[in-house]
Amino acid sequence: MLPLIKNPPLWPNGARCAVCFSFDMDVESLLHLYHREAAPSRLATSSALRYGPFVAIPRIIDIFKHYGLKQTFFVPGWCIETYPQAIEALLKEGHEIGHHGWLHERPNTLSAADEARVLDRGLEAFDKIVGYRPQGYRAPAYAMSEHTPNLLIERGFAYDASLVGDEVPYLLRADKGSLVELPSDFALDDWVQYVNMKEFGFMMPIQSPERAMEVFRAEFDAAWKHGALWISVWHPFVSGRLARADALITLIEHMIAKGDVWFAPMNEIAAHVQGLIDNGAWAPRIDQVPFWTRPVDHLVTQSRG
Repeated sequence: MLPLIKNPPLWPNGARCAVCFSFDMDVESLLHLYHREAAPSRLATSSALRYGPFVAIPRIIDIFKHYGLKQTFFVPGWCIETYPQAIEALLKEGHEIGHHGWLHERPNTLSAADEARVLDRGLEAFDKIVGYRPQGYRAPAYAMSEHTPNLLIERGFAYDASLVGDEVPYLLRADKGSLVELPSDFALDDWVQYVNMKEFGFMMPIQSPERAMEVFRAEFDAAWKHGALWISVWHPFVSGRLARADALITLIEHMIAKGDVWFAPMNEIAAHVQGLIDNGAWAPRIDQVPFWTRPVDHLVTQSRG
């Protein structure tokens, strides 16, 4: 076999790959963020989003409990405070809760001070409801800013899950220190497969879940073959729907049947990776961030026509 990953980490117990089904439980934060004044009158949209904590989360909990798996859920602070029963149910089953902003604000649209304010307000929700400080962070809409790594390092985060720069973990090095980066890819996000909501500017064609599973399975099979990290991004109100949840079961069973898969929440994956680095068993790629500190000069002015 031609190895396509030159430096795969050693996964626990000789596993071929590491897998985490990560979920972003955004609920109505998206509605209140993008349609603040109109939100009270958009009951159908709100009901679709609230399907997450009331129907999808209990269903997803049952699925992973059946297979004995603990996974990671990234939740905006406002959602933690507004739907604590969903958070408490996830915690009862041992799932990890990660930081996902306050009201799903995109960090790269904020000043450094406002980004810090949003980050800290989200941490207050963890203190009140979750009962522990999060180890991991995912920027809403993958929108990490040049300020995000230092803000996370200052607050003691162990890992980030916002970027898409590799198929194995790597390090982000910033002025204040470093973070383990646990990357995913847009191909592993259910949003681009399923979401058909004009309120959020996404009108993907409605098709059977099996079409989406073809993509997820192909990505997993390649990860298993080459020793990669497979992190998928799901939204409960999207993939918790009946047919899609049923298809999710078939994907889990496909992975189990392959064998030699390490299923783990992302805090355990990050801790394993950091342990390999600390004891010298593996050396990851290091990305110095931010990548660019000023705009690149243009030689000419180019028309957008």
